[in-house]
Amino acid sequence: MERDLYGPDHEAFRETVRAFLTKEVLPHHPRWEKDGVVDREVWRSAGRQGLLGMAVGGEHGGGGTGDFRYSAVLIEEFARAGASGLALSLHNDIVGPYLTRLADDEQKRRWLPGFTSGDIVTAIAMTEPGAGSDLQGIHTTATDQGDHYLLNGAKTFISNGILADLVVVVARTTPEGGRAGQSLLVVERGMRGFERGRNLDKIGQKAQDTAELFFDDVRVPKENLLGEENQAFTYLMGNLAQERLAIAVGAAAAAEEILDVTTRYVKEREAFGRPLAKLQHIRFEIAEMATETAVTRTFLDRCVTEHSQGRLDAVHASMAKWWATELQKRIVDRCLQLHGGYGYMSEFPVARAFLDSRVQTIYGGTTEIMKEIIGRSLLG
Repeated sequence: MERDLYGPDHEAFRETVRAFLTKEVLPHHPRWEKDGVVDREVWRSAGRQGLLGMAVGGEHGGGGTGDFRYSAVLIEEFARAGASGLALSLHNDIVGPYLTRLADDEQKRRWLPGFTSGDIVTAIAMTEPGAGSDLQGIHTTATDQGDHYLLNGAKTFISNGILADLVVVVARTTPEGGRAGQSLLVVERGMRGFERGRNLDKIGQKAQDTAELFFDDVRVPKENLLGEENQAFTYLMGNLAQERLAIAVGAAAAAEEILDVTTRYVKEREAFGRPLAKLQHIRFEIAEMATETAVTRTFLDRCVTEHSQGRLDAVHASMAKWWATELQKRIVDRCLQLHGGYGYMSEFPVARAFLDSRVQTIYGGTTEIMKEIIGRSLLG
């Protein structure tokens, strides 16, 4: 079935994204995977191509559109290319809304021009070594010192953690913390006491820098408080739907791509004197996966439409996230099996997809958390 989600402008943007991937990303991605981090200059290249800050106002160099479909196009193309290193969606769709919705005019003038040009790379620091998905269990503290906060604590699994110039940090600003006692503070590169730990050695997404962050008596000026004090939990809950939808969109596109790769493979690969595609079991496997991805795509396109119109709720975003990421994991595993021994070789796309996909059901809220959100909405 023909998709009707996108118009001509979105498809023109898709061509821009594909050209950027072909020229600026894919030739360098193997080296980035060895280095564990992308080149800094590729962020500036993305800014020059209009791939950063599509939702940021034109006065700050952005695209000036709140249409999430442009983000969805970018996410789909990066997922299909297997380009996991350059975390543009994290920058645009996860950190971006905090800056565009919560920053005051002075903060926007300070941060958004660099955000859209690629001179400022961003990250968000929620997860802690002992808290995981439990946002109410955060221990990082920010003590009011009059004209500044004194920030102490540690974060882990922070994407863009090595490259980030600006980190939105979730911290306790009351002794009890929890829902009513957390705030968002913007920590900038060079602040005394802000240190980066290891670039963490992951099993997949090797080109994406993921770090530990440490805060030891970091003086964060009151001018770097994002939004109102003690309102972080509300802000986080409001933005998580877009984060989860973005992950779901990428998961579905990645599943479709690896299924296409595998379909071509079984047509060409011979066993017992004939192509694998002539075996009934293979045909059934491909048929099942094609149906699952088609059904998932239909639901996700509806979610993207709802979100672009401001109507997507947390429950349906959670449905999208857990279903699409679990589907991706199943599809990649089944496709690897159909490749036989070659599927276990690192140079084959299906092997890299197998490793890169595993985290999808974990970050952005685990599958179990997604089911809990859905279950509570239905059962109280």
